[in-house]
Amino acid sequence: MTIPNDSTDDSSLIHQQIFVVEGNARHTSKHVIGVLLTVLLVYINCLMFHTLLSKPVFRELPRYILFAHMLCNDTFQVLISMSLYLMTLGLQKIPKALCALIVLFAATTFYNAALNLAVMSLERYVAICFPLRHSEIVNQKSASLSICFIWFLSSLNIVIDILYSLILTPVSFKDSIFCLRERILISPWQLDMAEGFNIFFFTTVTAILIFTYVNVVIVARSASSQKDSAKKAQRTILLHLGQLLLCVNSFIYGTIERALAMASSSDLFRDLRYLNFLFVLLLPRCLSPLIYGLRDDAVRPLFFYYASFGSRKVKPSVTVH
Repeated sequence: MTIPNDSTDDSSLIHQQIFVVEGNARHTSKHVIGVLLTVLLVYINCLMFHTLLSKPVFRELPRYILFAHMLCNDTFQVLISMSLYLMTLGLQKIPKALCALIVLFAATTFYNAALNLAVMSLERYVAICFPLRHSEIVNQKSASLSICFIWFLSSLNIVIDILYSLILTPVSFKDSIFCLRERILISPWQLDMAEGFNIFFFTTVTAILIFTYVNVVIVARSASSQKDSAKKAQRTILLHLGQLLLCVNSFIYGTIERALAMASSSDLFRDLRYLNFLFVLLLPRCLSPLIYGLRDDAVRPLFFYYASFGSRKVKPSVTVH
């Protein structure tokens, strides 16, 4: 059973009408702000990534490897999201095959963000609760395997959707379409499976974050020798939870957005969709370099050194504990 074309066409027509209005000069400033924020975020992430590459110690320690992966993932996610946003504004149709590739990376990088938070929290949990076995459990190999597993798990749902569509309607991949994930789906069960994956991912990640936070708090209260590092890890995991809430909001808002597209005026939908893009897609990605980079005593001075184009007289040394 395939998804009825009438509902899809109606939704596409509404989106087209909304974005034709949004192309108005009155709203150009909002789009410029979105593009400038994206450029700023990409610049900060690239500068932070360059900082991590500048010292061998950052390339060897698992927590910095995971942080670098988060920076790359967030950068790709923002660039893909902005590209889709601009294509939608311009009512740009692209071949379905190309759209499927873009949606594959968009969906995968989106799920990666939450799973990466869980892995980073587990790394801090092992460092605080099992300090003597930390180097044995968490190393370059385990960090690399974790990243591979993250990409596999994140891409599983969308790969199934694309393969199913490719098997049943291979000819349609030559057609030009407005690039939305919904245009890749052809059966109602695919929507149900996507909801199931959403629930599984974020229930699992939330459980991991709560588990690691509770155990780190217990260690912070019982072991005076690790009290400072445990409290720092405790604050970091709390920030992980905040980021996760922003990720969850995007799924909740996506459902509301689809309802508003059919029931609300174009002005209301346009404004809410713009706020969704800024505060749900961009804001969590802005927090990553602040939470993990500028709070790190080893990374922060180097980041500011490169941000000032090396204008400081003395290049700071790096000491990582």
